Amino acid sequence: MRGDAPSAETPEVELDQQLLDAKLSAPEPQDRGYVSRAAQIDAARSSGRRFVGVTAPAGYGKSSLLAEWTRRETRPVAWVSLDRYDDDPAALLTLLAAAFARIEPAAAQLPLQMTGHGVALLGREAPLLAAALRRAPTPFVLMLDDLQELRDPACRDVLSVVFAGIPIGSQLVVASRGEPWHLPRARAEGDAFEITAGELALDAAGVQEIFANTRVPLSSDDARELAERTEGWPVGVVLAAAIAGDGERPPTTVTGDDRYVADYLYRESLVNLPEHHQRFLRRTAVLDTLSAPLCDAILDSHDAQLVLGELDASNVFIVPLDRSRGWYRYHALYREFLLGELRRLEPESVPELRNRAATWFEAQGSTAMAIELLLDQPAERARTARLIAATALASYQSGQLATVQRWLRTIGDPAIEAYPPLAVLAGWAMALSGQATEAARWASVLERSSYDGEPDDGSASFDSARAMLRSAMCPAGPEEALADAELAFAAEPSWSPWRDQALQLLGEARLLVGDIPGAVTALRESAAIATATGNAEGLVVCAAELALLSMDAGRWDEAAAHVAAALDAIDDRHMYDYATAVLAFTQAARLALHRGDLPAVRRELTRAMRARPTATDAIPYLAVRARLQLAKVFWAMADHATAHHLLREIDDIRLRRPELGTLADQVDEFHRLVTMSEQQGEDSGPPLTPAELRLLPYLQTHLSVREIGERLFVSRNTVSSELGSIYRKLGVSARSDAVERATQLGLLGSGL
Repeated sequence: MRGDAPSAETPEVELDQQLLDAKLSAPEPQDRGYVSRAAQIDAARSSGRRFVGVTAPAGYGKSSLLAEWTRRETRPVAWVSLDRYDDDPAALLTLLAAAFARIEPAAAQLPLQMTGHGVALLGREAPLLAAALRRAPTPFVLMLDDLQELRDPACRDVLSVVFAGIPIGSQLVVASRGEPWHLPRARAEGDAFEITAGELALDAAGVQEIFANTRVPLSSDDARELAERTEGWPVGVVLAAAIAGDGERPPTTVTGDDRYVADYLYRESLVNLPEHHQRFLRRTAVLDTLSAPLCDAILDSHDAQLVLGELDASNVFIVPLDRSRGWYRYHALYREFLLGELRRLEPESVPELRNRAATWFEAQGSTAMAIELLLDQPAERARTARLIAATALASYQSGQLATVQRWLRTIGDPAIEAYPPLAVLAGWAMALSGQATEAARWASVLERSSYDGEPDDGSASFDSARAMLRSAMCPAGPEEALADAELAFAAEPSWSPWRDQALQLLGEARLLVGDIPGAVTALRESAAIATATGNAEGLVVCAAELALLSMDAGRWDEAAAHVAAALDAIDDRHMYDYATAVLAFTQAARLALHRGDLPAVRRELTRAMRARPTATDAIPYLAVRARLQLAKVFWAMADHATAHHLLREIDDIRLRRPELGTLADQVDEFHRLVTMSEQQGEDSGPPLTPAELRLLPYLQTHLSVREIGERLFVSRNTVSSELGSIYRKLGVSARSDAVERATQLGLLGSGL
């Protein structure tokens, strides 16, 4: 970070980097009000146990212990301060990868690979990060502060896989207000070292050390009495020292160890500050992290840098997050107290302060942070909906689909329906992640909606945006899909961020009605725009379709160029589990088969089969075309069982989307070819079904059959049945063996 204070106008990239630096940096040491925990740290370090848990209620100095450990540690330390914004599996894995990359240069690209969504995060990205930890050339320490902030079960699932990658000689150290969920198993395996509130409570010597640090005299007898009265609660002792330092009352009159006493003691220490500082503290408590420009923005002031400096010099309850002291945070209990004071004294100011903070982040280009600040404010649902609409497409393309879906869940269906352009994006989010039922529900909502304003997502109009989604979902057959695509193509100007999407849909619709020359023209133009604008997903789809058409026409060199473009885009954005990648993998397999490269054929077929669960009838032509091409390659490889299975999947899709024009004719033609032969492949059985592929990543966790069913929203009996089928198909009889075999086959982990 820079050595000077951040300016009021902070470029987006710099601001995001500052916030990331603050989360990945251990807090600066606090000389006042802290007792060294060297004994506990040394015991944990020398224990030889991989998992260290520091568990205690607020006010026991957990973060300070981790910070002291970081300063004493000789091994590289990766630090992560968790907050509520990290309660998202995609964001969490990216953050952990970024922390590890700071201590392991070979992992510099690892954060960019954490771009999956849905179950792919558990099946690919989490094992990829675990493997990187396991391969670390030197022992390290991974510090996670405030683990209690993670409440989403999906976060716990991915962490259980990542934590398994901590190698012997390295340690994972977590601080939490409650017992971390991974500790009981580590304890049972003899691989856990625990530091609890009992070890962190202060004795008389610790009490005297705190008073000495604050230059307040205290006798040995008074120290023993205060330790008894506060039950060794560190923050209570610190507050007693602060109050005693003012000379208004003896320290031994302080009692208690709970929140109510803390609030009283905080108030006692607060009243000694100037009113301006008191108001500053109360109002800035709405912020998770503070900087001078941000504080000035919400307070409409110009002296935040001075005030923060004075508070830093005099108050032990504000923590600098970087060496340049550009960003700070309040101690958790102190912030809770300040928020209580704000609601008591200025309740009407809370929403306005949050709104100003959101406005500041939005002005700096950090729309995601603005959204997070507004999510807790029901009165700001309309504004939040517009901000989500403005950033949803970019967030999806950067692999943050889970974050977008969380935003949508939080603001709720009524807020989404009230802003129809966002309902279009909700439909896209469901369709592209393979959630056909939810996509259809939003499509139904859109048919009853109207909107005449200018959408915040950059599309030309609501009618154009709705038409594009409807064309992709193809509910009324090829002719209607073509009409919708033509509407969008006519509406979206050359500078529209949706222009390439409109052209891609036009090409797809023309294919369905048999207009191959027209389809090629549209797909080529769409691919060119997607390349120029960095829309990797659009490029993948267009290049894959163009490769297919080139191969059908016998232009193999041209097809090879298209396949290379598609695979490069997938590799660049790590889109291995996207529905839009399936067709590209099938064409890569077909090209390899033409060249006689059988290992490459098998590799690409595995990648396609693994990604296919997200290709559903939500976007039917994509799901059917990819499976048809897969079936043809498997048939050519004499794997007739898998080809038959894929045709059955196609038939299931066509039951819900029967009108697919020339694509349906191609399926019927291949059906006739297949039924002419009763020969089945002798070297393989049926593949894992999409449902079984969705379950497979959970076998890496320690979740029970019941818990897996809860994650997947299916019954225990369904999980048991699918589990038995997975075992049979993989030729194993145990859960660990299934994980090992699936990893060997490229169905788990980073792939082949």
